[in-house]
Amino acid sequence: MNIASIIILVFGLFIFLSAFFTVKQQSSVIIERFGKFLSVRNSGLQLKIPLIDRIAGRVNLKIQQLDVIIETKTKDNVFVKMKVSVQFKVIQDKVYDAFYKLEYPHDQITAYVFDVVRAEVPKLKLDDVFERKDDIAIAVKRELNEAMTTYGYDIINTLVTDIDPDIQVKNAMNRINAADREKTAAEFEGESTRIRIVAKAKAEAESKRLQGQGIADQRREIARGLVESVEVLNRVGINSQEASALIVVTQHYDTLQAIGADANSNLILLPNSPQAGSDMLNNMVASFTASNQMGELMKKNNKKVKPKTDEYHSGHQAPETPEPEI
Repeated sequence: MNIASIIILVFGLFIFLSAFFTVKQQSSVIIERFGKFLSVRNSGLQLKIPLIDRIAGRVNLKIQQLDVIIETKTKDNVFVKMKVSVQFKVIQDKVYDAFYKLEYPHDQITAYVFDVVRAEVPKLKLDDVFERKDDIAIAVKRELNEAMTTYGYDIINTLVTDIDPDIQVKNAMNRINAADREKTAAEFEGESTRIRIVAKAKAEAESKRLQGQGIADQRREIARGLVESVEVLNRVGINSQEASALIVVTQHYDTLQAIGADANSNLILLPNSPQAGSDMLNNMVASFTASNQMGELMKKNNKKVKPKTDEYHSGHQAPETPEPEI
């Protein structure tokens, strides 16, 4: 076999093998014949005519994602950068449209995203942009679906994944948020303080009430004890005045004893001489006696005055007072 035969054999083998090709899963192949579209081949082993048919291109049928970063202005004149993620795929029945109608599908999608976002965001304030980002994403998806379905693309989803205001605006928002939280904390702290003060005041009021009630009960028992003591002394021939004076002197000495029992007490009770007790007793007895005498005298005077008053009421005229001579 000469060299020419070997070359022809090798070339023929190469031509034969080039007639077979494989298509991967989730992809399609465009076959052209002399530059004209012939067919779309799906996954598996495929056959074409060598030197006549050629593979014009491969189309990915998997879901793809395109991230678009847009800078736009809000209604309150704040510039923000937004990141919109578009998830799309080629419709399997429209591989021809996806391959031949669009040269750069990513650029087409990016243009539509820019158009929709810059039409929607200027209608909203910055706070509303954060709260209504899902509405923006829905508007982008609706617009893209209407436009890209014609070209054989299906928009699976659109997501606003990032909203990035200017650094100064973010700092201001952080300060506002911090101030609001400090205000809330101060309100809770003030309410807590108020509750503690009210509770303390109620406790003090209850303590004073109970203390007053205790003092009242104590004084009532003391008075009852004094009455009983006076009655006992009256039974042995001591009158009420002398009994009262005796009880006061007894309480005086009880007070001195209580003061003396406290080693750290620096209270001085005046008078405090040895004869102070007897002097106090004599003075009190004398004062009670004088008081009783004054009371008896006033009763006698009232009895003498009363008949004259009755005469005036019965119609008798009071004697005229003679006029003084000049």
